[in-house]
Amino acid sequence: MEKQKRNSFKGSLGFVLAAAGSAVGLGNIWRFPYLAAKDGGGMFLLVYVILAVTFGFTLLITEVAIGRKTKQSPLTAYGKLKKSWKGLGAVASLVPMIILPYYCVIGGWVLKYFLLYLTGGGQTAAAEGYFNSYITGQWQPVVVLAVFLAAVALIVYRGVNKGIESFSKVLMPLLVLFVIVIAVFSMTIHHQDESGVTRTGLQGLAVYLIPRFQGMTVSRFFSVLLDAMGQLFYSLSVAMGIMIAYGSYVRDDANLRTSVNQIEIFDTAIALLAGAMIIPAVFVFAGEEGMKASGPGLMFVTLPKVFSAMGRIGGIVGCLFFAMVLFAALTSAISIMEAVVAGFIDRFALSRPKAVILVTAATFAIGVIVCFGYNVLYFQAALPTGASAQILDIMDYVSNNILMPLVSIGTCILIGWVLKPGTVIEEVEKNGTKMGRKTLYIVMVKFVAPVMLIVLFLKSLGLF
Repeated sequence: MEKQKRNSFKGSLGFVLAAAGSAVGLGNIWRFPYLAAKDGGGMFLLVYVILAVTFGFTLLITEVAIGRKTKQSPLTAYGKLKKSWKGLGAVASLVPMIILPYYCVIGGWVLKYFLLYLTGGGQTAAAEGYFNSYITGQWQPVVVLAVFLAAVALIVYRGVNKGIESFSKVLMPLLVLFVIVIAVFSMTIHHQDESGVTRTGLQGLAVYLIPRFQGMTVSRFFSVLLDAMGQLFYSLSVAMGIMIAYGSYVRDDANLRTSVNQIEIFDTAIALLAGAMIIPAVFVFAGEEGMKASGPGLMFVTLPKVFSAMGRIGGIVGCLFFAMVLFAALTSAISIMEAVVAGFIDRFALSRPKAVILVTAATFAIGVIVCFGYNVLYFQAALPTGASAQILDIMDYVSNNILMPLVSIGTCILIGWVLKPGTVIEEVEKNGTKMGRKTLYIVMVKFVAPVMLIVLFLKSLGLF
């Protein structure tokens, strides 16, 4: 009965835009440019693109195929493939449950900054210490969390067609347009600093695109490889249960190979454009040192200072930028919530409205705790990597550095060795279309990807 009632995307375009919208999130905007700047510019880009069409392709097409084959969310899909492996589905579903609350908290921060720039408060956002004073305040972050979460919940509540698919078809083209406009603008600007040195956007673009091999040792290349591989989790939304949930809504007559290829291209292009949008502007006004900022520091501290240094036009650019980031945060948060909601619907036979209300209430409660982690519940702990952390950082570390690699390792073992790669290949080819990269897929899912994932997991534990 559930299989007959299950919604599906009306067309391949809706699926591609929704999946790409999930992939194009905060990770692309505040992590990708930083890693590119840190890891030798074009050197990182070259490694990333190669991994995207091999390692990333393997994980992405595996999860989408699992979703379509089982017509289930990640919570129940693994158990349907192999009953004894249902525990992996529980772990896969735990990832979006952990990510959603803190992601919505950050989405609230983005909303706050967008409203600041929209109302002419760009100079306030650029003031020294503003970001820290804002997040350490008790109630403002909670209010914007509630507004952002309500918008996400409303779209998920409306369902696959009227909510996620319709929303993605409007928002994704706007997001792409904003990214291109800001990227082109970033390449055309120039600025002379106090010492009389003039830097241009094109020089910043060269720093971003041209590979720098100086001092490239085997260990440094290995570090770049692991950075690029870790970024693919953020960029492609794999190991979060999202692509399994979205894959379960793909119609049986859709061309899975073409759709996955389009998601790869779309996401990689946006990731590259995100770097072209941010790195030249930061280079012009903050130099190479400014390019080393990542995470909240890049988006909420460094970039507002860059917009302020642009003068009068900086307020407009800042407003466009945070509108674009808000769109990206919304599309990603929607997909994360959908992965959780779909699990509750499939496992506990809840209606969509009940599942959305339950997930939203739990997300808000945990999100409030995350907000208070910067004030009344503040503490510092040390992660295995040596970094200091509080509540949000710990949740991010557990979900992204521990659970996501474990989910992907388990998925590769299940498909590569227990059920065999033919399980995915048959699903992709069932409409008579050839899979493409078939031999590469078999080698990757059985041998290369599991080894790379184990190494990445050990690195996340700080073991080397």
